[in-house]
Order: sequence, then C-alpha cells, then structure tokens
Amino acid sequence: MPIIGLDVGEKRIGVARSDELNFMAHAAGFIERTSDAVTIQKIKELVADGQVNTIVVGLPITLQGDIGKKAQEILSFAEYLRNRIHCPIVTWDERLTTAEAQKRLLEQDVSRAKRRKKIDALAAEIMLQSYLDYSRNKLES
Repeated sequence: MPIIGLDVGEKRIGVARSDELNFMAHAAGFIERTSDAVTIQKIKELVADGQVNTIVVGLPITLQGDIGKKAQEILSFAEYLRNRIHCPIVTWDERLTTAEAQKRLLEQDVSRAKRRKKIDALAAEIMLQSYLDYSRNKLES
C-alpha cells in the first residue's frame, strides 16, 4: 500500500505519494492550510482515496540535530493527526529538503511563480524518498 509524505508549512502542506511497492516517491501537489478542520478533511480524503498505509510527516530538526520551536509545532500537528486519522503516522527528518527542492527547480530554470507552486510538493517528495530508502535498506539488512 502507498505511503503519503507531508511537508507541513504555515500556508501550505506539500504532498508526496509513494508507488504501490513503496520504492519511489512522487510529488502530488499541496494542500492550502485554511483551517485545521479543512486541512484534516483533505488529508483524510488523500488517505481514503489512495488506501494509504502510512503518513510520514516531515520534522524540521535543526542543523545541530535539536528539536526547535518549528519541530515542536510539527510534533503537535502529527499528534493532532493521530487523534483524527486512523493509520500509522510517523515523523521523519526533513532537514534541507526545501533547500534541495529549491536547488532542483532553479537547475530546471523554473520561474519564480511556478517554483512557489511546486516547491512544497517537491520537498515532500525528497523527504518521503529518504524515508522509503531508509525503510528499504533497513529491511535488507
């Protein structure tokens, strides 16, 4: 079953989705954050539509490896999800994924306006791919 990755921001949540074999992550757009109720409903719809196995929420750990204010907010959001969505929800280190997404989009010469619409989903894809690679390597060990 597929896994969904969420890159949670203040205005948008980037969404990525794995393939059926959990081998590759693919950017799948974003969710505008209007209210908690609407946001949760949209995530529930993603889970129901795709028969999702797990949700991976990106955790913005500091470069020093600490849990800062933003990471605390994301941990609270993940707990909020756990209380409302009935599938496993895990957090995963997302350090530098937005910077990597920005770099990739600049290398592809994507305009600033288009970058704004794509960066969140691409950051979610990079984070989810990291999680998938780790999980696969852990199983192979």
